[in-house]
Amino acid sequence: MTYRRWFVVGAAFAVIGALVAAFAFFYGSFSPRGFVEDKYTRAVSRDIGRDALAYTSNRAPSQVAKEVTDAWQPADQYVDGSGVYLRYDDESVVILPLAVGSVILLERMNTAYPRYHSTVGSHWGWGRGNTVRGGGPGSGK
Repeated sequence: MTYRRWFVVGAAFAVIGALVAAFAFFYGSFSPRGFVEDKYTRAVSRDIGRDALAYTSNRAPSQVAKEVTDAWQPADQYVDGSGVYLRYDDESVVILPLAVGSVILLERMNTAYPRYHSTVGSHWGWGRGNTVRGGGPGSGK
């Protein structure tokens, strides 16, 4: 009886493992960063220092943004003539036009928010990045 119970538990774990592996295979990574890393071409020469890792696509920024947001819904999104700016919990995905296609920049919010604040303003919400102060009178001062 004890062996049978362990066999059932082992089989259950094997099935769960197979489902997780199948999900990873068919749906890509488990984060927006992983999705971009898996889907687009790495472009080290377009990195912004150590803060923003660059990837490229031959598709327009709007098409890349649709692919990314279909896979991972952003917390905030801002679009203007300069590009598409996606904010996730701790990361940003910024998609800028190239002569042909797009450059996709992956960056942590603590450096992305100050970098793009003049563009996204309050569209990315409060409480993100190093430069944001919020709250009532006297807070953050």
